[in-house]
Amino acid sequence: METTESRGLDIEVIQQKIQQESAFVDRLMAEVGRVIVGQQTMVQRLLIGLLADGHVLMEGVPGLAKTLTVKTLAQAIDTKFRRLQFTPDLLPADLTGTLIYDPKDQEFKTKQGPIFANIILADEINRSPAKVQSALLEAMQEHTVTIGERSYPLPSPFLVLATQNPIEQEGTYPLPEAQVDRFMLKLSVEYPTGDEELQIMRRMSAGAPETVKPVVTPEEILQARKATEMIYMDHQVERYIVDLVLATRDPAAYGLHDLVDLVSFGASPRATICLARTARAHAFLQRRGFVTPDDVRAMGMDVLRHRVLITYEAEAEEVTSEDVVRRILDRVEVP
Repeated sequence: METTESRGLDIEVIQQKIQQESAFVDRLMAEVGRVIVGQQTMVQRLLIGLLADGHVLMEGVPGLAKTLTVKTLAQAIDTKFRRLQFTPDLLPADLTGTLIYDPKDQEFKTKQGPIFANIILADEINRSPAKVQSALLEAMQEHTVTIGERSYPLPSPFLVLATQNPIEQEGTYPLPEAQVDRFMLKLSVEYPTGDEELQIMRRMSAGAPETVKPVVTPEEILQARKATEMIYMDHQVERYIVDLVLATRDPAAYGLHDLVDLVSFGASPRATICLARTARAHAFLQRRGFVTPDDVRAMGMDVLRHRVLITYEAEAEEVTSEDVVRRILDRVEVP
C-alpha cells in the first residue's frame, strides 16, 4: 500500500523531471512573443494541445491573429508545418493525397497530400464540404491516412489546429457535433486590450514583421509529453473531474435544477479523458509535478464548451453552452 511518505517522494522526483523537461517553454513563449502581441491564453492553450496530444479548434472573428499565431508557433518548433485554406471546392484527395498512374513503370504510385506534416493549420474548416471535413477528422482520430489499399502513418507529433469564423455563415458547412467532439479544446479567441492593440499597430506598421527562429525540437515536445503523463493526480481531483462531466449530463443530481431544461446532451467520456490530460498539461506549464483543482477549472471551459448541447428552451432564453458550463464550474463542489 502506498504511504504518504512514498507519495511525497514520488512527487518530488516528478517535480524535478518537470523542471528539467519544461525548460523549453520560456524559450518558446519568448520567441512567439517577438511576433505575437498579447493572446497569451491562446498560445498557452495551443501548447497544451501539443503536450496533451489533442487537436484544437479556434473560433473568433477575422483579424485576431489566429493564423499568424499558429504559423509562428510552428516556426518556433523545428517541425513540418502546412497551412490548408479550406474552400467549398476542396476534395478529400487534395488533403490526403491520391494514386497517380506512372506510364513509364505502368503502375500507380502514391502521392501523399499536405496532411503529412507535424502541425496542420486547417483555416476556416467550416468552409469545406462534409467529405473533406470527415477525411481530416478521420486522420485526426486514427493518425493514419488510407490512399488506395494502403494505410500510411502520420508523423509524430501530429496536431491539427483548425479555425472557424463565427460570423458570415453564408457558404459554410457547420461541423456536426459528433465531429466537433474530436477536438480536445475549443478556444474562443477574444479581442486584444487597448494597450495591446496600440502595440500591434506600432509593430505591424513599422515595416516587415520579425522572423521567427526554431528554438524547440519535436523531440523536446515528445519528451515533454512523456513527462506530462507522469504528473500526479490525486483521487479527489479525479473525482472532481468526473463530477464536472456528470453534472453536464444530470444537473439535478448535483443540485443544479435550473439547468435541467437547458441541457439537451451532456459531455461524453471523451470529455473526462480530455479534462484529465489537459489539466496535467496545464500543471506542466506551471512547472508543477501534481494537478490541483485550479488546473481542472482553468481547462474546464475550453474542454466542455463544445460538448454541452443546449435545448431550444435555452436558446429562447439566450442561454449559451458557455453559460451552462460556467454555472457548473461555479457550483459543483471543489475538493
